[in-house]
Amino acid sequence: MKATVAPGENGRLDQVQVLPLDNIRPSPENEALYRPVDPDDPAIIEMAASMRQNGVREPLIVTLDDWICSGHRRYAAARLAGLTEVPCRREPIYKDRDHDQFIILLRECNQQRIKTRDEIVREEVASINPEHAYRSLIAHRHKKATIKVEEMVLPARKKRCQISKAKQPFLHEITRVIDEIKKAGVESISERAIHYNLLSTHPLIHASKSDSKYDNDRRSTRALSDLLTRARIAGLIPWELVIDESRPVVTWAVYPNTQQYLQTELDGFCRGYWRNLMQSQSLHVEIACEKVALQGVIEPIAGKYCIPMTLGRGYCSAPPRHDMAVRFQKSGKERLLILLLSDFDPDGRSIAESFARSMRDDFGIENLSAVQVALTAEQIEKNRLPRSMKAKKGTTKGKKRRGKYEAFVQKYGEYVWELEALPVKVLQHLLQQTIDSVIDRRAFNHELDEEKQDAAFLAGVRQRAWASLRNIVSEMPTDEETV
Repeated sequence: MKATVAPGENGRLDQVQVLPLDNIRPSPENEALYRPVDPDDPAIIEMAASMRQNGVREPLIVTLDDWICSGHRRYAAARLAGLTEVPCRREPIYKDRDHDQFIILLRECNQQRIKTRDEIVREEVASINPEHAYRSLIAHRHKKATIKVEEMVLPARKKRCQISKAKQPFLHEITRVIDEIKKAGVESISERAIHYNLLSTHPLIHASKSDSKYDNDRRSTRALSDLLTRARIAGLIPWELVIDESRPVVTWAVYPNTQQYLQTELDGFCRGYWRNLMQSQSLHVEIACEKVALQGVIEPIAGKYCIPMTLGRGYCSAPPRHDMAVRFQKSGKERLLILLLSDFDPDGRSIAESFARSMRDDFGIENLSAVQVALTAEQIEKNRLPRSMKAKKGTTKGKKRRGKYEAFVQKYGEYVWELEALPVKVLQHLLQQTIDSVIDRRAFNHELDEEKQDAAFLAGVRQRAWASLRNIVSEMPTDEETV
């Protein structure tokens, strides 16, 4: 229930009331005149943090029909802070009935804000004739958005099929695999990793077709890719969870003005510190893996120890090996230890061996050790990895490669396994177990304790820097003028 208040001077309802946040509404006209409020804006985030601790200091101004005249940023911050009520003052008008007055009031409430040139122009247009100005503004935006080159003519709409009941068991098995991988702390995974996990259970792709058992073939991988796409479009699986490392996307960190840039930089000031947790070790340790797709699996373990990792697609090119040699030389350590992860197939065994040999022969690192972390015959047997692929003799060209194939088959048999066939938790455990077995744990724990002290010191530096620069940033104009 709303409190009944009497108008103050000039008919304004000066008494502050506490209104439910769900009752009041942001005005569409505010976005038409000014920039939309961005909940990811660092200033909004900071305001929300202040509201959690101190409440809303300045009441919002709302109309009699609960539309916001002043306080759109405070409204967004209150939402972000999780508040359910906010203090408000009433203006004795109704937005829709007194629209002209509302537009004038909206402009008056924003007199103190720093505005871009576009916002100033829009204000002037709106003050002449609000309804006409708003329509003109929208028309102007449409005109500006008009593409002046020949556009592609798209064919008729084509909707994807709904996920049928017969596909639900297959989808359930996919989500089970994804959940298991997420439990290992992996933030993003590839379709290939999901594929190999499905090979351990061989679910039916179509529940009513007994001959549709999932297998290591093109039909199965296409069915997996299609269902993953449909499930993400339907909102059943987060888009960011499944990655395609073969199709990188490049974006740029851009800002509307220097104020936003400085605000972001200050928020991140002294937060990117990593202590060299391996500096007290006698060994310089590096990780080398032949699968870029496994970055999300390996990175949490490598990051825990601050160990550099080199990822590739098959045989690694020379520049990453050169960079590893440079890191080893700069470390001042006497010995380089390379932890290798590769497929269990003729090429995989050769990749691991050739990487270590190149570091010795091409880059002159004599004091070197290499450990095959995965994948080994013992790990395949222990984890009962299903047989799904055979070594392809036809793809091995040349006498040397045929020799690798024949030697592998003679020693291990004709079946091969890829790294992704190993469960994520098992692969992470093997890597961490190997690292723990080669480092001085007492020295490592000492570095962890020092890092905690470093973090406390940097937090103090950050607070002092904020105190010195906060006023400068808040007073900067948001739209730079060229003098």
